[in-house]
Amino acid sequence: MSEESAFNWIIDVFESNDIPYIICGGLAAIAYGAIRELNDIDIYVPKSCYQNVCKFGEEYITFGPERYDDNFWSVDYVQFVFESQKIEVGSDDNIKIFNSKKKIWEREVLDFSIYSVIELFDRQVRVMRKNDLIDYKNKLDRTVDQADIKQISNA
Repeated sequence: MSEESAFNWIIDVFESNDIPYIICGGLAAIAYGAIRELNDIDIYVPKSCYQNVCKFGEEYITFGPERYDDNFWSVDYVQFVFESQKIEVGSDDNIKIFNSKKKIWEREVLDFSIYSVIELFDRQVRVMRKNDLIDYKNKLDRTVDQADIKQISNA
């Protein structure tokens, strides 16, 4: 139930403040038919709205807002924990993901006017388009991404 509460909380923040967003990652994969446990809720917002999102969720911040770099991503993001559910909101400012197949860093450019509208937790929400999600997960090429691609391609 914490997944749904956290999801509704963050979507309410976006919708009540006219903040564009795109749901990606595992929740987007689940929206397209992947069957797995949800680790966290991953969402991108435009750079122009990012600091406002951080302020609206200030009391729930457990990481950031700051630049995060690891073997797969270079992104500005903030992590909230709402009712024990992690929510990670990234800025679209200079996102880079490591293309594991080509062994190079690639800039990820998001267009917040292009998305699919899908029902999640009884709400119509903006989700990364299926082909864009598959491309994104193909680049990352982690075990979880390979499993998601297989499941959503067969759904």
